[in-house]
Amino acid sequence: MTEALIALVPAAGIGARAGSPDGRPKQYRDLGGEPMLRRTVRALLADPRIMQVRVAVAPGDSWVEAALAGLPRTVWRPCGGPTRAETVRAALQDAGLADDAWVLVHDAARPGLPVDALGRLIDACLARDRGGLLALPVADTVKQAWGALDAGRSDRGSADGDAQAGHTQAGYARVARTLPREGLWLAQTPQMFRARELQAALDACAGDPRVTDEASAVELAGASDRAPLLVRGARANDKLTWPEDFDWFEERLAAGRVPADR
Repeated sequence: MTEALIALVPAAGIGARAGSPDGRPKQYRDLGGEPMLRRTVRALLADPRIMQVRVAVAPGDSWVEAALAGLPRTVWRPCGGPTRAETVRAALQDAGLADDAWVLVHDAARPGLPVDALGRLIDACLARDRGGLLALPVADTVKQAWGALDAGRSDRGSADGDAQAGHTQAGYARVARTLPREGLWLAQTPQMFRARELQAALDACAGDPRVTDEASAVELAGASDRAPLLVRGARANDKLTWPEDFDWFEERLAAGRVPADR
């Protein structure tokens, strides 16, 4: 029997850190002549096993219809909430999926998802009948920070070169300790779970600030023997958050390192 696979894209945020120059939310920022959201949905549609992509936007969103026009197997719904978790929770309720349907939740700001990485995740979860997510092992040294220095404190007159140039330390954090990186992974998306499991986890953890993605809700609400799988993702699937991230993706487009259909 063919498994039902449905993708959900929460796209109700405003993306204040890297919105479009014309004031549109980040997900509608232009990338190579197309809105980022359209490229993200295309990346999901590249695997024919995904039966439908459901995009959850904020009520009153006036850009989504044009952004997604003509895409197959794609619907958008104005059911977005104030947080990612609430948007995904509402989108699940809106979809009315069978309990055993598989749901792949993918960030609107990850337009570079490679089809082979998407396929690896689907294959791993289906083969083991267990939820999972794309992720990358941490390669760099990890520092834990504590307290920013006092805002407005001048560095002028200190031994630091920047301070001598009159810069301030406002907003600079300081190292508290170095964390061992062994066993640490950076979570990406899609994150894939049975609809029943994901809905129950989000309901149980509603309002919990520790829930920053779907996997964290499942971890908090579920049994240890159902811990999500970590499936190796891809650098190309990095999230576009800051203005320089968009520059990086545009450079990849210009160099032909992003498939033409994305």
